[in-house]
Amino acid sequence: MKTVSIHTEYITLGQFLKLADCISTGGQAKPFLEETPITVNGEPEHRRGRKLRPSDIIKVQGCGDFQVVQG
Repeated sequence: MKTVSIHTEYITLGQFLKLADCISTGGQAKPFLEETPITVNGEPEHRRGRKLRPSDIIKVQGCGDFQVVQG
């Protein structure tokens, strides 16, 4: 499982996808979320504005498994 370090209270799912190198630009978030199965803490998620906090586990099909950590 890869970790993604944040320095704020939370990060949005759209920002997270860019930091995790699943997408290259923020504009790709919406179509990526429509086409790619993603779970946050075991629950399906499709909202790019979903707030992710340290200790959240994100699984992105075709990209990997990640945990958000405070950095």
